[in-house]
Amino acid sequence: MATLIHTLADHSDDVNYCAFSSSCLATCSLDKTIRVYSLSNFSELPYSPLEGHAYAVHCCCFSPSGRLLASCSTDGTTALWDSRDGRRLAVLPQPGASPVRVCRFSPRPSWLLAGAADGSLVLWDARSFKLYRSGKVKGGSLMACAFSPNGNFFVTGSSSGDLTIWDDKMRCLYNEKAHDLGVTCCDISSHPVSDSENGFKYFQMASCGQDNQIKLWLILFADFLGVQLKYKFTLNGHSAPVLACAFSCDGQMIASGSVDKCVMIYETSTGNTLHTLSQHMRYVTTCAFAPHRPLLATGSMDKTVHIWQLDLKQPCAGQFTVENESKVAVEDWSEDDVSAWLSAQDLSDFVGLFKMNNIDGKELLNLTKESLANELKIESLGLRSKVLQKIEELRMTMISVSVPDEFLCPITRELMNDPVIATDGYSYEREAMENWISNRRSSPMTNLPLHSLMLTPNRTLKMAISRWRETQQK
Repeated sequence: MATLIHTLADHSDDVNYCAFSSSCLATCSLDKTIRVYSLSNFSELPYSPLEGHAYAVHCCCFSPSGRLLASCSTDGTTALWDSRDGRRLAVLPQPGASPVRVCRFSPRPSWLLAGAADGSLVLWDARSFKLYRSGKVKGGSLMACAFSPNGNFFVTGSSSGDLTIWDDKMRCLYNEKAHDLGVTCCDISSHPVSDSENGFKYFQMASCGQDNQIKLWLILFADFLGVQLKYKFTLNGHSAPVLACAFSCDGQMIASGSVDKCVMIYETSTGNTLHTLSQHMRYVTTCAFAPHRPLLATGSMDKTVHIWQLDLKQPCAGQFTVENESKVAVEDWSEDDVSAWLSAQDLSDFVGLFKMNNIDGKELLNLTKESLANELKIESLGLRSKVLQKIEELRMTMISVSVPDEFLCPITRELMNDPVIATDGYSYEREAMENWISNRRSSPMTNLPLHSLMLTPNRTLKMAISRWRETQQK
């Protein structure tokens, strides 16, 4: 099930792209700005919006650690921002000053790829802000790109319809005519799938285009074998050009957005349609899954971004909400799960150290002040204390019971104390809804106009929440 839990309506023109980090959501628009929101309550961060581009901003993305935010624009530049305070760190000009259509960080933290309307692509060193390599696609504009999970390869999609695979030295390794009328987006899942024919691990790749189709591929990245691309199947649910596609964090779902104003969510193993979401009023231009939460963001030419809560059959690998911690034993976490948890807690600097010492879920729970200092050699007392505090919070959430979703305010996603019913039929925390309608007269759930601003106390829900609280105290 996919439930619309929040709508962001701060942009004054078309929303072109949205991207998640472990704690934030960034959106960009034709209005020349990038806006950044906290995932805790979807409030806009104090330094937002980010301004500095002279023309429309087409794409934005976070670095693997979440500390850098990149944006690219018709003004022919890619900008780098510090996501902690909004400072602009660098402006990277595209060779030839062509409008930059897409940018993407490599899983290797130092590389940033930018592709432009003239077909040029540049690999930047995000630490030194210097150009590392450059190349160009054969004909057409560069519209899409995605990195392999190890960062050694990347794929580009062009308006001529080609998918091209490159290595990190900007050598063209493979080219495939994928979409007759042009590629609009592509994405690669970080979760490998087995191929029964030869036993190799392949990765799923999705591409979409002006031909109304989404194609799924199996792609093999291997230094000793080169690259291999296998067509899997086509998803034909949309009735108009598909502008965006994205894999969920576990690779089990793919979302797409289209000119037909719909968002579709498919099961990748079968191609079956799981959900069709039709709340946007104009073309859907972008969609993105959160890395550690069951959330999907969709943006549109209607100037809004919808946030959807997904009811997943299984939690995503690396997804660490309280709800899912009650379902997945931390003791059973793999080393990769621990790495994802560290990133979610803003402790990504320790990922390499923990992997080197083979810290899985069981080992994580057994860490002490002494083992952090003597075995892992973390010298800073402050950093040791921060890690221990996060581990203690994790131990506490292991015994927590998930709150029924109907008890949570759709705006704050917190347990309601004074629930009220608005004229859209949904219940909200009174203070949150009063703040909402003081700035706008639309429903937080549907984005449609509210016929009245009257709020009616929901006494039945308040009594149910009170009884639930009592059971938790026994």
